[in-house]
Amino acid sequence: MSDTANPAEKPAEKIVTACIVVIGNEVLSGRTRDANIGFLAGELGKLGVRTMECRVIPDIEARIVETVNEVRRKFDYVFTTGGIGPTHDDITADCIAMAFGVGISENAEAVDRMTRYYGEAALFTPARRRMSRIPHGGILVDNPVSVAPGFQMENVFTFAGIPRIVEGMFGAMKHRLVGGAPMISRTVRTNQPEGLIAEQLGALQGRYADIDIGSYPGFRNGHPSVQLVMRGTDDARLAAASAELQAFLKAMGGEAEEFVQ
Repeated sequence: MSDTANPAEKPAEKIVTACIVVIGNEVLSGRTRDANIGFLAGELGKLGVRTMECRVIPDIEARIVETVNEVRRKFDYVFTTGGIGPTHDDITADCIAMAFGVGISENAEAVDRMTRYYGEAALFTPARRRMSRIPHGGILVDNPVSVAPGFQMENVFTFAGIPRIVEGMFGAMKHRLVGGAPMISRTVRTNQPEGLIAEQLGALQGRYADIDIGSYPGFRNGHPSVQLVMRGTDDARLAAASAELQAFLKAMGGEAEEFVQ
């Protein structure tokens, strides 16, 4: 028996997972284009946390509670965006409290921060004060943009929906996350259409089961263009897979332009 282990057969590393839940009728209606999924998934990947699911759900109490309870048990981390503002349809904080079976009330620290931020009592309106309500047991997530905090309940992090605030909140709490090995990606662009490379691409995936290989077709200068994206945690394995991919593309007479990310 050989003492040399096949890299593909080494013990699997702990995979740390996440789910992103976007809450808001305005996203479902198409009125608002979500920018938070791309940002969060990208930043989580850098920390070794893999986004396994993204869900977009309406501002419906039962749906939010049901979804949060499902995904917090299924994934290591959950991030919700939207629904913690000052208006009547901002019900996410109340729903998170229901999901955890706890009460909700004004948080003294949140009130203090917002009082100092708004200064004049006339500016700290009842609607704005509503944003200081935090489920009992929640840990505040700083908001460096507009002060009104998000919060953490166990493995669930609740952010506002405005992209700039989401970015600020994530930056303020990312040190709380414990990830696995960071994901690395390599992309090879080719002018060979998917129909011609599919069989060899499938065989390559079979040889590199530890790497996710995706094919994303499009057009470039009016001609077919395919981006072949390989993602994994072992750069040596990615490099080997990329070399094989480029070799068979060139053998077919196609282009093979690599980008490392």
